[in-house]
Formats: sequence, C-alpha cells, structure tokens
Amino acid sequence: MPSRSPSPSAAPAWWQELAGAWIFYSVLPAWPGVQPSFERIARFGPWIGAVLGGLQALLWALTDGWLPPAAQVALVLVCGISVSGGIHIDGVMDTADGLAAGERALEAMDDSRVGASGVAAFAQWLLVRAAGLLTLAEVAPAPLVALALIWAAVWGRLAPLVAIQCFPYLRQASGGTAGFHRQHWRGLGRELLPSLPLLLLLALASGPVGLGGLGGLGLAPALAIPWLLGRRLGGHSGDTYGACVEWCEAVALGVMAVALALA
Repeated sequence: MPSRSPSPSAAPAWWQELAGAWIFYSVLPAWPGVQPSFERIARFGPWIGAVLGGLQALLWALTDGWLPPAAQVALVLVCGISVSGGIHIDGVMDTADGLAAGERALEAMDDSRVGASGVAAFAQWLLVRAAGLLTLAEVAPAPLVALALIWAAVWGRLAPLVAIQCFPYLRQASGGTAGFHRQHWRGLGRELLPSLPLLLLLALASGPVGLGGLGGLGLAPALAIPWLLGRRLGGHSGDTYGACVEWCEAVALGVMAVALALA
C-alpha cells in the first residue's frame, strides 16, 4: 500500500509556528500540509523579514541600471508594503495618534479613524525610508543596497522582541489582539535563538560585498525605538509592536545610508 501523507499535526511545533509566522506577517501563499500555530510566532518574525526584504532586494537588483533610482525606490516601497499586507503600517499611524492623545492614548489607538498625527507619521515614515534608499542608491552598488534592504527588514522584526521583553502589555484587561505574544513569551534569550543563525548568515554574506559591520548598525534603532515608545506610553500594544517594526526598518536604512555616505 502507498504510504499516507503525514498529518498536518505531525509537524514539529516550531515548524507549525514558522508556518503561522509566514501567514501572519505576509500575504505570501500558505504552506500546504502544515497546520499553522500562532502562539510563539514573534520569534520567527526576523526570518519572515529576511524573505520579505529578500523580495525587495531582488526587485532592486532586477531594476538596477535600467530604471532611475527614484523609480526603483517607489517600486521597492510598494513591494514592501504589498508583500507584508501593510500589517504594520496601521500601527505606525495608530501609535502616532495615541502619542498625541496623552492620557487617552489607548482610546485613540482603538479608534478606526486615522487622525492628523497618524497621517503625518505615515508621511514621515515614508520619507525617511525613501530618503535612506535614495541615499544608498547614490553611494552604494546594487548588491550592497540589496543586502541593506534585507538587514533592515530583519532588524525591524527583532525590535518587537525587545518591546515584549522590556515592557508590559497595555491591554491586559481587554486581552488585545496581540496579547498572545506576551502570554506565550519564554524570555528574550529563548525567543532570540532562531534569529542567531540568520544574523550569522547575513554577516557572512555582507563581508564579501563590503557591507561588513555596517549591517549591525540596525541594532541601535532595534533597541532605541521600542524603549522610547515603551517609556512614552508606559508599555506596548499590538499597534506599537507594528510601529517598532516599520520605524526600525526605515531608520536602519537611513543609518546605513549615512554611514556609507560618510565612508
């Protein structure tokens, strides 16, 4: 008799959680034959970031030399938002509205309407990201820009791990849509373990093309942005986790661009 296909439930827990992260953090097709789990998906966010950043990097490489840099930047920005489903963009805007609302921060972030502060934050985020890419296009060859895109996407998905570890969840009473991250949290050390091989691979890939230690510059925004938002609001929510991702990614691109320009 032919052997049966393995049951989806037979997959290891970590594989199911990686499949869950794939579904949660992107709009890419779901994996066949795997029952996704969503309990500890944040630890696999950097791997999904590497894939999403890799798609943007591929688009940059394919359009290099026959499209003006501004057109490349626009296409890469659209690609980044599209393949992630824009899941974190809402967090950028809602967090800005919450910061502007003072003591009514959570109420403002819950409001489905976007306020003036949210619109301004989105425009600022877009400009910072575009400026970083345009600067990279001016000062670095295409392979370096491509690696910078991957590095930034990975650092962006590491930032929420810092937020989860260091600050309380703001919606404990209501549960909140992102409360499961905190509920199944097992400490920063264990949650970072899956990312260590990825960071090593990126470091090895960056050396031959000259990015070298510059890839590590994304560590500063990955630490600073969760800390700044957490101090301002007294904790984090799903919205601020998303804001950490997007702002860290944008600032990391800018920091790497400035470092290469000065070099």
